[in-house]
Amino acid sequence: MKAWQFTTTHEPLVLTEVPEPSAAAGEVVLDMKAAGLCHSDVGLLEDEGWLALLAKQPITIGHENAGVVAEVGEGVTDFKVGDRVGVCPTAEGVGAPGYAFDGGFAPKMAVPAAALVPLPDEVDFRNGAAATDAGMTSYHAMVTRGGAKEGDKVGVIGLGGLGQLGARAAVLLGAEVYVAEVNEKVWPLATEIGATDVKAAITDFEDVEFDVIVDYAGFGTTTDQAISAVRPGGTVVQVGMGKLEATINTRNLITKAVNLLGSVGGTKEDVAGVYALMATGKMNPTITTISFDEIPEGLEKLHRGEIVGRLVASYE
Repeated sequence: MKAWQFTTTHEPLVLTEVPEPSAAAGEVVLDMKAAGLCHSDVGLLEDEGWLALLAKQPITIGHENAGVVAEVGEGVTDFKVGDRVGVCPTAEGVGAPGYAFDGGFAPKMAVPAAALVPLPDEVDFRNGAAATDAGMTSYHAMVTRGGAKEGDKVGVIGLGGLGQLGARAAVLLGAEVYVAEVNEKVWPLATEIGATDVKAAITDFEDVEFDVIVDYAGFGTTTDQAISAVRPGGTVVQVGMGKLEATINTRNLITKAVNLLGSVGGTKEDVAGVYALMATGKMNPTITTISFDEIPEGLEKLHRGEIVGRLVASYE
């Protein structure tokens, strides 16, 4: 079969003939239906620092995957041939597709069954793939780390790819959501996803006492603004890495007893949580679809900032 493989940095992906995988003990083989393209894929192609994360070179990349179980290895009892599944890229003890083992930029992929998440029939494979990374990460920050729930006043800083999903998840869970976004061109989107109000900064909501604020931007000043805006005893979750350093007012942090938490990635349970929201038909992230053959071109467009929403290669 043909697979798009990474050879080394500063070189394009190579379409290579590789053997079809078989399911070892504890594994399944997936007939791939959709694979997401991510900025970390672009980073791998451009930055030598990513090489240390790879189990081998060349390697088939692609860590946002959804497909149908085609073969089941010895000892696998939770899944059977024909099951629709997504692959959690941060499942405990497994390693990420495209890094620890060959990923989804190929028609078939062997993957440990421990990374699989059942994909509801109501969720198409493109959404199933997209939810395994951006969806999981945004949900984990908002719900698992932040604890956002029905009735909470929730602040969302940054309405980019992660912020949109996190804000929508909070709305669907019954929270009252306020969005801080410096780019006024995307303010209408805040209304579309159900936010109560949108302003340039989270501190502009002077009359709102936030229970939870999730900073999906992380632009140095936004963390401190979140600490200032959250209620005493409230929670601030930092997931955005727009800048890798921030200056905060420790007086506010201490005297308000603010819970300041970091968040990264997520779990199979987070992926399942996103799938459950998608299955309602009320969470529909914007997806740009390309074909398998267009994957290298898609990565170039992603690098140039030309993609709207999440970029997914559909194999159907």
